Amino acid sequence: MTTTRWSRRGFLATSGATALALGLTGTVTAATLSSQPAAAADEFAALRAKWRKLILGEGFSPTAEPFKSKLATLGTTAKRWLDSMAPAAGSVWPDAVYADPEPDKDPESYAFSGKIQESYARLRTMAEAYCQPGTGLTGDAAVKDKILTAYDHLIKDVYNENQAPYGNWYSWEIGAPQSLLDVAVLMHEHLSAEQISATVKAVDHFVPDSKVAKYTGTSTGANRIDLCRVLALRGILDGTAAKVALARDAISPTFPYVTTGDGLYADGSLIQHTNVPYTGSYGAVLIDGTGKLLGLLGDSSWQVTDPKRQLFLDAVEAAYAPFLHDGLMMDGVSGRAISRGLVATDVLKIQQDDHLRGHAIIGSILVLAQGASDAEAARWKGLAKGWLARDRYAQVSSGRTLAVPALSRATALLADDSVKAASEPLGHKVFPGMDRAVHRTKSFTASVSMASKRITYYENGNGENVRAWHTGSGMLYWWAGDGNGGQYSDGFWPTVDPYRLPGTTASLKKLADGEGGIWGAATPDSTWVGGTSDGTYATIAQYLKGLSSTMEARKSWFFLDDAVVCLGAGITSADGTGVETVVDNRNLGKDGTAQLTVNGRVREANGTVDAKWAHLKGHAGYVFPGGTELTTLREERTGTWKAINGGGSDEEVKRRYVTLTADHGKDPSDAAYSYILMPGASELRTAARALDSGWLVTLANSTKAQGVRVPSLGFTGVNFWEPGTVGKVSADAPVSVQIVEKRDGTAVLTVSDPNRAVKGLKLVWKRPVKSVLSKPSSVTAATPGSSLALTFGDLSGSNGTTHKVTVRLS
Repeated sequence: MTTTRWSRRGFLATSGATALALGLTGTVTAATLSSQPAAAADEFAALRAKWRKLILGEGFSPTAEPFKSKLATLGTTAKRWLDSMAPAAGSVWPDAVYADPEPDKDPESYAFSGKIQESYARLRTMAEAYCQPGTGLTGDAAVKDKILTAYDHLIKDVYNENQAPYGNWYSWEIGAPQSLLDVAVLMHEHLSAEQISATVKAVDHFVPDSKVAKYTGTSTGANRIDLCRVLALRGILDGTAAKVALARDAISPTFPYVTTGDGLYADGSLIQHTNVPYTGSYGAVLIDGTGKLLGLLGDSSWQVTDPKRQLFLDAVEAAYAPFLHDGLMMDGVSGRAISRGLVATDVLKIQQDDHLRGHAIIGSILVLAQGASDAEAARWKGLAKGWLARDRYAQVSSGRTLAVPALSRATALLADDSVKAASEPLGHKVFPGMDRAVHRTKSFTASVSMASKRITYYENGNGENVRAWHTGSGMLYWWAGDGNGGQYSDGFWPTVDPYRLPGTTASLKKLADGEGGIWGAATPDSTWVGGTSDGTYATIAQYLKGLSSTMEARKSWFFLDDAVVCLGAGITSADGTGVETVVDNRNLGKDGTAQLTVNGRVREANGTVDAKWAHLKGHAGYVFPGGTELTTLREERTGTWKAINGGGSDEEVKRRYVTLTADHGKDPSDAAYSYILMPGASELRTAARALDSGWLVTLANSTKAQGVRVPSLGFTGVNFWEPGTVGKVSADAPVSVQIVEKRDGTAVLTVSDPNRAVKGLKLVWKRPVKSVLSKPSSVTAATPGSSLALTFGDLSGSNGTTHKVTVRLS
């Protein structure tokens, strides 16, 4: 078993709370504590009691499962830390030395500063075990004494007002003080005035008020909320009202929408680290911290009253819900967190995955609901109950995915018969602010991840996620039915071939771990990425340029009722290696099998076959209009979490895969592909679709335009890479256009400017139109008749969003 190297957010899985904790800043004396008016002192005491409930949970039976087992494990873990304590200069535990002999050298200093954070996390575990019932250490005087011994030692030895920080700023300003302040609140009745004074002096030293003076750098988004929690709890600890007020006011800059950089966008995108989609990781910290802060300060003298808080409340359904599917949070918006997987500590193993991240966010939504309107709270509880109830892969009742506080709220919700579980909201949503799109139908859910000059291919850092090079190269995730909930959860990331991620087109050129730089530095110079949607269907495209590669391709996806039509064109490379498009790469699990049929014949052999259609039993059907040379591969792959994340377990992981690829050969020139993905389809339905030559009409598939028509759906979608005419649609600028003709005699036309450079657009649809029923202000002229002519003004400032026009057909 390996020793864990903790990341900035690595404590999320082992902490008794969630990814946030708390912090301090200020100066206190015994006189300050004794001179407070009784009413003020009572309010601070009430806030400390409220925080205890938020981080310990309430209303659960410690003798009922899964609480009984979780509390016992907490006790076992805490006892390990208690028994191995050996306070000495530079450490409390011999295996967690934080004294850095050369504090100016990175990355060594990062490791040493991380041990300060780790030491405080262990101390927090001990304090939680002392305060929680059923741990075997509850209220034990000897445990209390050892907690206070470690508490005093850490402040005296390293975390004090005289210590200069070294290594990772996060450890000093957020990681360590969060856990320290949790401990201070939990053990408050046992702390002397001198201990509280030393604590707030230390936090004031590392987290002065100036840390929230400007909304910039490391004081934005989730990091800002972290800092606000530090300030709020520091003030509550010693009764400094000004600190609590500062924390309350410093939350406000996180509410307004942003148009660049970190934060929440009007389209629901959520960015951290400048160009990384992070709804599922830093976004988890953001909603957890915001929810807890709003809950903590609600109904107090420092209640958050900023009207812009409603923007964040709206984000539950606009930003978070679209990426939650049957309990999981999609990996495409979780950054380097996807590489954490199995973490092996000296005490236990923790499996982090998309379900754990999803359940944590659902738990945070339930906390946030306490500060929302009755109507919002009712909707959110219905959504949460549906997500948790449908999760067959990681049932919340197992206790694996949630810490006790969140688990107590989740189990109470599931047992509440007054709350009806809501179904998954259907439809499509494009997130142009982070190059992502999500599609939901009655039969499947899918999401595509892209990259542009605005959004990184992938993020690595702190040794994490070093082989996720192609996750932004058009990776297409999808789920259908109850059997696919663990597709990307069950050992996928350490075992999947990183050059063959589903949906991507990639050069087989070998890349180094961390290729392109850390913290999202790797971005292509292409800007044409995005698309348009009417809320049901979507037309999405990516001008892909390979990471550290000469490879480029135009890729389009047309998201429909039961299928995704995938086109590729202009696939060119001069890397001296092959290029492949990965039709799919399915994880069958440790011992799984799935029958692969090609053109109606069972296929066991590896190699290339002429295919008109294929079917993978229990997964999907694949149709190849006009036929293709399909390469099929069955293999068992072996890997470790440590190989993709230095802090992960080195325990060997084995999984079986079926991979379907279109091989474009070595250094292709203007290669192309076309296939229809049918998630969850039966073999019979797949074969029938392949025989129905009229279901799909491919209008164009070139470097000038890619477009399709599906007559039975009244659907036409075109991505114009250049001005031109495709079918009955003409555009004099590069845009995405979608038209859906409805049975009620109307049609909806949607347009977007993914390139964000169109100063004016003339769009003509050669179809008789009686009248224009509605149009946005961006349409400056609309002329119906034997053809429909639309003139749009400057679209470059609309940030890639959709412009919708509704017409009455003749």
